[in-house]
Amino acid sequence: MQTQCSPERFDFGPVERRAVVAGFDGGTITSDAGALLLGLTDRAIGLVGRFARCFVDARNPELIEHEVKTLVGQRVLALALGYEDLNDHDELRHDPVMAVLAGKLEARRHKKCAALAGKSTLNRLELSRPQPSRYHRISHDPAAIEALFVELFIGAHAAPPEEIVLDLDATDDPLHGDQEGRFFHGYYGHYCYLPLYIFCGDHLLCAKLRPANIDAAAGSVQEVERIVCRLRERWPKVRIVLRADSGFAREELMAWCEANAVDYLLGLARNTRLVGHIAAELAVAEAEASDSGKPARCFKDFMWTTRKSWSRQRRVVAKAEWTQGEANPRFVVTTLDAKAWPARSLYEDLYCARGEMENRIKECQLDLFADRTSAATMRANQLRLWFASMAYVLICALRRVGLANTRLARASCATIRLKLFKIGALVSISVRRIRLAMNSACPFQREWALTYAKLADAAP
Repeated sequence: MQTQCSPERFDFGPVERRAVVAGFDGGTITSDAGALLLGLTDRAIGLVGRFARCFVDARNPELIEHEVKTLVGQRVLALALGYEDLNDHDELRHDPVMAVLAGKLEARRHKKCAALAGKSTLNRLELSRPQPSRYHRISHDPAAIEALFVELFIGAHAAPPEEIVLDLDATDDPLHGDQEGRFFHGYYGHYCYLPLYIFCGDHLLCAKLRPANIDAAAGSVQEVERIVCRLRERWPKVRIVLRADSGFAREELMAWCEANAVDYLLGLARNTRLVGHIAAELAVAEAEASDSGKPARCFKDFMWTTRKSWSRQRRVVAKAEWTQGEANPRFVVTTLDAKAWPARSLYEDLYCARGEMENRIKECQLDLFADRTSAATMRANQLRLWFASMAYVLICALRRVGLANTRLARASCATIRLKLFKIGALVSISVRRIRLAMNSACPFQREWALTYAKLADAAP
Protein backbone atom coordinates (compact mmCIF):
# COMPACT_ATOMS: atom_id res chain seq x y z
CA MET A 1 0.00 0.00 0.00
CA GLN A 2 1.37 3.40 -0.96
CA THR A 3 2.03 5.76 1.95
CA GLN A 4 0.52 9.22 1.93
CA CYS A 5 1.23 12.37 3.87
CA SER A 6 -0.31 15.73 4.58
CA PRO A 7 0.99 18.76 6.48
CA GLU A 8 -0.69 17.37 9.62
CA ARG A 9 -0.45 13.58 9.27
CA PHE A 10 1.97 11.02 7.83
CA ASP A 11 0.69 7.55 6.89
CA PHE A 12 3.02 4.52 6.95
CA GLY A 13 0.66 1.73 5.97
CA PRO A 14 -1.22 -0.69 8.20
CA VAL A 15 0.25 -3.15 10.70
CA GLU A 16 -2.13 -5.99 11.65
CA ARG A 17 -5.06 -4.04 10.19
CA ARG A 18 -4.23 -0.93 12.13
CA ALA A 19 -3.18 2.26 10.38
CA VAL A 20 0.22 3.68 11.33
CA VAL A 21 0.12 7.47 11.32
CA ALA A 22 2.44 10.13 12.67
CA GLY A 23 2.29 13.87 13.17
CA PHE A 24 4.08 16.69 14.93
CA ASP A 25 1.23 17.23 17.33
CA GLY A 26 2.42 15.46 20.49
CA GLY A 27 2.88 18.64 22.47
CA THR A 28 5.99 19.50 24.46
CA ILE A 29 8.28 16.46 24.31
CA THR A 30 11.93 15.97 25.12
CA SER A 31 14.37 13.20 24.24
CA ASP A 32 16.69 14.01 27.17
CA ALA A 33 14.48 13.57 30.22
CA GLY A 34 17.07 11.43 31.98
CA ALA A 35 19.40 14.41 32.08
CA LEU A 36 17.64 15.51 35.25
CA LEU A 37 20.16 13.22 36.93
CA LEU A 38 22.91 15.57 35.74
CA GLY A 39 21.18 18.40 37.56
CA LEU A 40 21.19 16.35 40.76
CA THR A 41 24.85 15.51 40.27
CA ASP A 42 25.69 19.17 39.83
CA ARG A 43 23.86 19.97 43.06
CA ALA A 44 25.95 17.35 44.83
CA ILE A 45 29.36 18.65 43.69
CA GLY A 46 28.58 22.26 42.74
CA LEU A 47 30.46 22.06 39.45
CA VAL A 48 28.60 24.57 37.28
CA GLY A 49 28.48 27.30 39.92
CA ARG A 50 32.16 26.92 40.76
CA PHE A 51 33.12 26.81 37.10
CA ALA A 52 31.06 29.94 36.42
CA ARG A 53 32.95 31.78 39.16
CA CYS A 54 36.10 31.33 37.06
CA PHE A 55 34.57 33.85 34.63
CA VAL A 56 34.18 37.61 35.07
CA ASP A 57 31.18 39.37 33.51
CA ALA A 58 31.80 43.01 32.60
CA ARG A 59 28.51 43.42 30.71
CA ASN A 60 25.92 46.00 31.72
CA PRO A 61 23.73 44.16 34.30
CA GLU A 62 20.63 46.00 33.07
CA LEU A 63 21.03 44.52 29.59
CA ILE A 64 21.92 40.93 30.48
CA GLU A 65 19.43 38.24 29.50
CA HIS A 66 21.69 35.20 29.93
CA GLU A 67 23.89 35.15 33.03
CA VAL A 68 27.33 33.56 32.93
CA LYS A 69 26.23 30.67 35.13
CA THR A 70 23.40 29.89 32.71
CA LEU A 71 25.75 30.02 29.72
CA VAL A 72 28.39 27.84 31.36
CA GLY A 73 25.85 25.30 32.55
CA GLN A 74 24.16 25.20 29.17
CA ARG A 75 27.43 24.45 27.38
CA VAL A 76 28.66 21.81 29.85
CA LEU A 77 25.33 19.99 30.06
CA ALA A 78 24.86 19.98 26.30
CA LEU A 79 28.27 18.36 25.84
CA ALA A 80 27.34 15.74 28.42
CA LEU A 81 24.16 15.05 26.44
CA GLY A 82 26.02 14.63 23.15
CA TYR A 83 25.48 18.04 21.56
CA GLU A 84 29.00 19.03 20.60
CA ASP A 85 28.28 21.85 18.17
CA LEU A 86 27.29 25.38 19.14
CA ASN A 87 24.78 25.32 16.28
CA ASP A 88 22.82 22.70 18.25
CA HIS A 89 21.89 25.36 20.79
CA ASP A 90 19.60 27.20 18.40
CA GLU A 91 17.22 24.27 18.94
CA LEU A 92 18.31 23.30 22.45
CA ARG A 93 17.44 26.74 23.83
CA HIS A 94 13.78 25.75 23.40
CA ASP A 95 14.16 22.33 25.09
CA PRO A 96 12.20 22.12 28.38
CA VAL A 97 14.75 19.86 30.12
CA MET A 98 17.61 22.22 29.30
CA ALA A 99 15.52 25.05 30.69
CA VAL A 100 14.83 23.12 33.89
CA LEU A 101 18.52 22.29 34.33
CA ALA A 102 19.42 25.95 33.77
CA GLY A 103 16.79 27.07 36.28
CA LYS A 104 15.30 29.45 33.74
CA LEU A 105 11.98 28.63 32.05
CA GLU A 106 11.48 31.85 30.10
CA ALA A 107 13.22 35.06 29.12
CA ARG A 108 13.30 37.64 31.90
CA ARG A 109 14.31 40.94 30.33
CA HIS A 110 13.60 40.42 26.65
CA LYS A 111 10.33 38.56 26.34
CA LYS A 112 10.86 37.78 22.65
CA CYS A 113 14.03 35.83 23.46
CA ALA A 114 14.16 32.12 24.17
CA ALA A 115 14.79 31.04 27.74
CA LEU A 116 18.34 29.93 26.93
CA ALA A 117 21.13 31.25 24.74
CA GLY A 118 21.71 30.50 21.08
CA LYS A 119 24.93 29.75 19.24
CA SER A 120 26.06 33.36 18.84
CA THR A 121 25.92 34.16 22.54
CA LEU A 122 27.71 30.93 23.46
CA ASN A 123 30.31 31.58 20.78
CA ARG A 124 31.15 34.88 22.47
CA LEU A 125 31.60 32.96 25.72
CA GLU A 126 34.03 30.54 24.08
CA LEU A 127 35.99 33.45 22.60
CA SER A 128 36.39 35.11 26.00
CA ARG A 129 39.85 36.27 27.02
CA PRO A 130 41.77 36.43 30.30
CA GLN A 131 41.02 40.19 30.31
CA PRO A 132 37.75 41.78 29.12
CA SER A 133 37.85 43.93 26.01
CA ARG A 134 35.46 46.18 24.16
CA TYR A 135 34.11 43.30 22.12
CA HIS A 136 34.57 40.50 24.66
CA ARG A 137 32.95 41.60 27.91
CA ILE A 138 33.15 38.16 29.51
CA SER A 139 36.65 37.04 30.56
CA HIS A 140 37.95 33.87 32.19
CA ASP A 141 40.74 33.03 34.64
CA PRO A 142 42.80 30.08 33.29
CA ALA A 143 44.58 29.53 36.63
CA ALA A 144 41.27 29.34 38.49
CA ILE A 145 39.90 26.81 36.00
CA GLU A 146 43.00 24.63 36.30
CA ALA A 147 42.79 24.79 40.09
CA LEU A 148 39.10 23.81 40.04
CA PHE A 149 39.87 20.36 38.59
CA VAL A 150 42.11 19.65 41.60
CA GLU A 151 39.54 21.02 44.05
CA LEU A 152 36.82 18.82 42.58
CA PHE A 153 39.15 15.82 42.92
CA ILE A 154 39.85 16.64 46.56
CA GLY A 155 36.15 17.15 47.26
CA ALA A 156 35.37 13.68 45.92
CA HIS A 157 37.16 12.10 48.91
CA ALA A 158 35.52 11.89 52.32
CA ALA A 159 38.90 11.17 53.94
CA PRO A 160 42.51 11.67 52.80
CA PRO A 161 43.80 8.66 50.86
CA GLU A 162 47.03 7.00 51.93
CA GLU A 163 48.39 6.80 48.38
CA ILE A 164 47.42 8.11 44.97
CA VAL A 165 48.80 7.36 41.51
CA LEU A 166 48.90 10.24 39.03
CA ASP A 167 48.85 9.10 35.39
CA LEU A 168 50.32 11.39 32.75
CA ASP A 169 49.86 11.00 29.02
CA ALA A 170 50.03 13.03 25.84
CA THR A 171 47.85 12.28 22.83
CA ASP A 172 47.00 13.75 19.46
CA ASP A 173 44.10 16.08 18.78
CA PRO A 174 43.81 16.07 14.95
CA LEU A 175 43.33 19.44 13.23
CA HIS A 176 41.76 20.02 9.84
CA GLY A 177 42.04 23.79 9.52
CA ASP A 178 44.60 26.55 9.95
CA GLN A 179 44.35 26.90 13.71
CA GLU A 180 46.92 28.75 15.76
CA GLY A 181 49.61 26.35 17.05
CA ARG A 182 48.99 23.84 14.25
CA PHE A 183 51.99 21.61 13.49
CA PHE A 184 52.60 18.31 11.74
CA HIS A 185 53.49 15.45 14.11
CA GLY A 186 55.66 12.74 12.59
CA TYR A 187 54.56 9.97 14.97
CA TYR A 188 50.84 10.50 14.44
CA GLY A 189 51.24 11.42 10.78
CA HIS A 190 48.97 14.47 10.66
CA TYR A 191 48.53 18.04 11.84
CA CYS A 192 47.38 18.16 15.45
CA TYR A 193 47.62 19.57 18.95
CA LEU A 194 49.37 17.53 21.64
CA PRO A 195 47.28 17.93 24.83
CA LEU A 196 48.63 16.77 28.19
CA TYR A 197 46.24 14.88 30.48
CA ILE A 198 46.74 13.99 34.14
CA PHE A 199 44.32 11.53 35.76
CA CYS A 200 44.07 9.82 39.11
CA GLY A 201 41.96 6.77 38.43
CA ASP A 202 38.79 8.15 36.81
CA HIS A 203 39.41 11.68 38.10
CA LEU A 204 40.70 14.31 35.66
CA LEU A 205 43.15 16.76 37.21
CA CYS A 206 44.68 18.45 34.17
CA ALA A 207 43.78 18.99 30.51
CA LYS A 208 46.42 21.23 28.95
CA LEU A 209 46.30 22.07 25.26
CA ARG A 210 49.73 22.31 23.62
CA PRO A 211 51.14 22.64 20.10
CA ALA A 212 52.53 19.47 18.54
CA ASN A 213 56.06 20.75 17.90
CA ILE A 214 57.22 19.94 21.44
CA ASP A 215 58.40 16.97 23.46
CA ALA A 216 55.62 14.91 25.02
CA ALA A 217 56.90 15.81 28.50
CA ALA A 218 57.15 19.55 27.87
CA GLY A 219 55.53 21.48 30.71
CA SER A 220 54.82 18.36 32.74
CA VAL A 221 57.03 19.43 35.65
CA GLN A 222 55.08 22.67 36.06
CA GLU A 223 51.71 20.90 35.94
CA VAL A 224 52.80 18.14 38.34
CA GLU A 225 54.29 20.68 40.75
CA ARG A 226 51.08 22.72 40.76
CA ILE A 227 48.91 19.67 41.45
CA VAL A 228 51.21 18.04 44.02
CA CYS A 229 51.61 21.27 46.01
CA ARG A 230 47.83 21.68 46.29
CA LEU A 231 47.28 18.03 47.20
CA ARG A 232 49.87 18.20 49.96
CA GLU A 233 48.32 21.35 51.35
CA ARG A 234 45.13 19.39 51.93
CA TRP A 235 46.64 15.93 52.47
CA PRO A 236 50.12 16.39 54.02
CA LYS A 237 50.70 12.67 54.56
CA VAL A 238 49.52 11.33 51.20
CA ARG A 239 52.01 9.27 49.21
CA ILE A 240 52.12 10.23 45.54
CA VAL A 241 53.29 8.01 42.69
CA LEU A 242 53.75 9.39 39.18
CA ARG A 243 53.15 6.94 36.33
CA ALA A 244 53.68 7.49 32.60
CA ASP A 245 55.11 5.99 29.43
CA SER A 246 58.64 6.45 28.09
CA GLY A 247 57.81 9.88 26.66
CA PHE A 248 58.03 11.24 30.21
CA ALA A 249 61.27 9.54 31.32
CA ARG A 250 63.13 12.85 31.28
CA GLU A 251 65.84 13.99 33.69
CA GLU A 252 63.98 17.17 34.64
CA LEU A 253 60.83 15.34 35.70
CA MET A 254 62.64 12.49 37.49
CA ALA A 255 64.97 14.89 39.32
CA TRP A 256 62.01 17.00 40.46
CA CYS A 257 60.22 13.93 41.80
CA GLU A 258 63.33 12.79 43.68
CA ALA A 259 63.81 16.25 45.18
CA ASN A 260 60.17 16.46 46.30
CA ALA A 261 59.57 12.96 47.68
CA VAL A 262 57.31 11.91 44.81
CA ASP A 263 57.79 8.34 43.58
CA TYR A 264 57.65 7.61 39.90
CA LEU A 265 57.23 4.64 37.56
CA LEU A 266 58.03 5.55 33.97
CA GLY A 267 58.47 3.59 30.79
CA LEU A 268 62.00 3.65 29.41
CA ALA A 269 62.73 3.62 25.70
CA ARG A 270 64.88 0.66 24.77
CA ASN A 271 68.31 0.98 23.17
CA THR A 272 71.14 -1.37 22.29
CA ARG A 273 72.83 -0.96 25.68
CA LEU A 274 69.66 -1.86 27.57
CA VAL A 275 68.83 -4.80 25.32
CA GLY A 276 72.39 -6.07 25.61
CA HIS A 277 72.10 -5.89 29.40
CA ILE A 278 69.33 -8.54 29.33
CA ALA A 279 70.74 -10.78 26.59
CA ALA A 280 70.89 -13.79 28.93
CA GLU A 281 67.27 -13.32 30.05
CA LEU A 282 66.08 -13.02 26.45
CA ALA A 283 67.87 -16.27 25.63
CA VAL A 284 66.07 -18.01 28.49
CA ALA A 285 62.71 -16.62 27.33
CA GLU A 286 63.42 -17.75 23.75
CA ALA A 287 64.20 -21.30 24.93
CA GLU A 288 61.01 -21.46 27.03
CA ALA A 289 58.90 -20.16 24.16
CA SER A 290 60.45 -22.69 21.80
CA ASP A 291 59.69 -25.57 24.18
CA SER A 292 56.14 -24.54 25.06
CA GLY A 293 55.04 -22.94 21.81
CA LYS A 294 53.69 -20.03 23.86
CA PRO A 295 55.05 -16.56 24.67
CA ALA A 296 57.54 -16.55 27.55
CA ARG A 297 58.91 -13.78 29.71
CA CYS A 298 61.25 -13.24 32.61
CA PHE A 299 62.31 -10.13 34.50
CA LYS A 300 65.55 -8.50 35.56
CA ASP A 301 66.08 -5.80 38.19
CA PHE A 302 69.25 -3.66 38.00
CA MET A 303 70.74 -0.20 38.53
CA TRP A 304 71.45 1.74 35.36
CA THR A 305 72.24 5.19 33.99
CA THR A 306 72.59 6.81 30.61
CA ARG A 307 75.91 8.04 29.31
CA LYS A 308 74.99 11.73 29.34
CA SER A 309 71.37 12.68 30.06
CA TRP A 310 70.85 11.25 33.57
CA SER A 311 72.42 12.76 36.66
CA ARG A 312 72.50 9.50 38.64
CA GLN A 313 71.93 5.75 38.60
CA ARG A 314 68.33 4.62 38.89
CA ARG A 315 66.46 1.36 39.36
CA VAL A 316 65.42 -0.22 36.07
CA VAL A 317 63.16 -3.25 35.66
CA ALA A 318 63.32 -5.14 32.38
CA LYS A 319 60.77 -7.50 30.89
CA ALA A 320 62.62 -9.99 28.69
CA GLU A 321 59.85 -11.41 26.53
CA TRP A 322 59.88 -13.68 23.51
CA THR A 323 56.64 -13.75 21.55
CA GLN A 324 55.57 -14.54 17.98
CA GLY A 325 59.08 -15.70 17.14
CA GLU A 326 60.91 -12.54 18.15
CA ALA A 327 62.19 -10.60 21.13
CA ASN A 328 59.93 -8.00 22.76
CA PRO A 329 61.98 -6.36 25.52
CA ARG A 330 60.42 -3.62 27.66
CA PHE A 331 61.89 -1.40 30.38
CA VAL A 332 60.69 0.86 33.19
CA VAL A 333 62.58 3.17 35.56
CA THR A 334 61.35 3.75 39.10
CA THR A 335 62.05 4.99 42.60
CA LEU A 336 59.80 2.35 44.16
CA ASP A 337 61.45 -0.06 46.57
CA ALA A 338 62.31 -3.54 45.32
CA LYS A 339 61.06 -5.19 48.53
CA ALA A 340 57.64 -3.60 48.28
CA TRP A 341 57.47 -3.96 44.51
CA PRO A 342 59.42 -6.95 43.07
CA ALA A 343 60.20 -6.75 39.37
CA ARG A 344 57.32 -8.84 38.00
CA SER A 345 54.54 -7.31 40.08
CA LEU A 346 55.95 -3.82 39.54
CA TYR A 347 55.65 -4.24 35.79
CA GLU A 348 52.59 -6.45 35.40
CA ASP A 349 50.41 -5.18 38.24
CA LEU A 350 51.38 -1.53 38.64
CA TYR A 351 52.87 -0.26 35.38
CA CYS A 352 50.51 -2.08 33.00
CA ALA A 353 47.53 -0.67 34.89
CA ARG A 354 48.28 2.71 33.34
CA GLY A 355 46.61 1.43 30.15
CA GLU A 356 43.25 2.18 31.78
CA MET A 357 44.06 5.88 31.49
CA GLU A 358 43.80 5.58 27.71
CA ASN A 359 40.12 4.70 28.13
CA ARG A 360 39.59 7.86 30.17
CA ILE A 361 41.24 9.97 27.45
CA LYS A 362 39.00 8.34 24.83
CA GLU A 363 35.96 9.23 26.93
CA CYS A 364 37.09 12.82 27.19
CA GLN A 365 38.10 13.32 23.57
CA LEU A 366 35.53 11.12 21.83
CA ASP A 367 32.51 10.78 24.14
CA LEU A 368 32.68 14.39 25.39
CA PHE A 369 34.09 15.97 22.21
CA ALA A 370 37.30 17.46 23.65
CA ASP A 371 38.78 17.09 20.16
CA ARG A 372 36.41 19.71 18.66
CA THR A 373 39.19 22.31 18.61
CA SER A 374 38.21 24.13 15.42
CA ALA A 375 38.43 27.72 16.71
CA ALA A 376 41.10 29.97 15.22
CA THR A 377 43.05 30.58 18.44
CA MET A 378 44.62 28.22 20.96
CA ARG A 379 43.02 30.25 23.75
CA ALA A 380 39.51 29.49 22.49
CA ASN A 381 40.39 25.86 21.82
CA GLN A 382 41.79 25.50 25.33
CA LEU A 383 38.52 26.80 26.72
CA ARG A 384 36.63 24.30 24.56
CA LEU A 385 38.83 21.55 25.99
CA TRP A 386 37.99 22.71 29.51
CA PHE A 387 34.25 22.75 28.80
CA ALA A 388 34.45 19.16 27.53
CA SER A 389 36.61 18.19 30.50
CA MET A 390 34.07 19.62 32.93
CA ALA A 391 31.35 17.60 31.21
CA TYR A 392 33.52 14.51 31.75
CA VAL A 393 34.00 15.38 35.44
CA LEU A 394 30.23 15.78 35.85
CA ILE A 395 29.40 12.39 34.31
CA CYS A 396 32.29 10.80 36.21
CA ALA A 397 30.78 12.09 39.46
CA LEU A 398 27.39 10.67 38.49
CA ARG A 399 29.02 7.32 37.77
CA ARG A 400 30.96 7.33 41.03
CA VAL A 401 28.13 8.48 43.31
CA GLY A 402 24.98 7.26 41.61
CA LEU A 403 25.92 4.13 39.68
CA ALA A 404 28.03 2.27 42.25
CA ASN A 405 26.98 -1.40 42.55
CA THR A 406 24.78 -1.26 39.44
CA ARG A 407 25.32 -2.85 36.03
CA LEU A 408 26.39 0.58 34.76
CA ALA A 409 29.04 1.09 37.45
CA ARG A 410 31.89 0.87 34.91
CA ALA A 411 29.97 2.07 31.87
CA SER A 412 31.57 4.62 29.58
CA CYS A 413 30.27 8.17 29.35
CA ALA A 414 28.69 7.41 25.98
CA THR A 415 26.89 4.35 27.38
CA ILE A 416 25.62 6.30 30.39
CA ARG A 417 24.32 8.98 28.04
CA LEU A 418 22.50 6.43 25.89
CA LYS A 419 21.04 4.36 28.72
CA LEU A 420 20.19 7.00 31.33
CA PHE A 421 19.93 10.42 29.66
CA LYS A 422 18.31 9.71 26.29
CA ILE A 423 14.83 9.01 27.61
CA GLY A 424 11.77 10.38 25.83
CA ALA A 425 9.17 12.18 27.92
CA LEU A 426 5.99 14.19 27.54
CA VAL A 427 6.37 17.50 29.38
CA SER A 428 3.38 19.22 30.95
CA ILE A 429 3.82 22.64 32.54
CA SER A 430 1.28 24.13 34.90
CA VAL A 431 1.32 26.97 37.40
CA ARG A 432 2.48 24.71 40.24
CA ARG A 433 4.69 22.07 38.64
CA ILE A 434 6.58 20.78 35.64
CA ARG A 435 5.89 17.09 35.07
CA LEU A 436 7.88 14.77 32.82
CA ALA A 437 6.04 11.57 31.91
CA MET A 438 8.96 9.37 30.87
CA ASN A 439 8.85 6.42 28.51
CA SER A 440 7.27 3.44 30.30
CA ALA A 441 9.29 1.03 28.15
CA CYS A 442 12.68 2.39 29.26
CA PRO A 443 14.82 -0.73 29.99
CA PHE A 444 16.96 1.00 32.60
CA GLN A 445 14.23 2.30 34.90
CA ARG A 446 15.66 0.46 37.92
CA GLU A 447 19.15 1.89 37.45
CA TRP A 448 17.70 5.35 36.88
CA ALA A 449 15.68 5.16 40.10
CA LEU A 450 18.65 3.88 42.13
CA THR A 451 20.86 6.63 40.73
CA TYR A 452 18.26 9.23 41.61
CA ALA A 453 18.04 7.97 45.19
CA LYS A 454 21.81 8.03 45.71
CA LEU A 455 22.26 11.47 44.15
CA ALA A 456 19.33 12.90 46.11
CA ASP A 457 21.00 11.74 49.34
CA ALA A 458 24.32 13.30 48.27
CA ALA A 459 22.85 16.64 47.16
CA PRO A 460 22.54 19.38 49.81
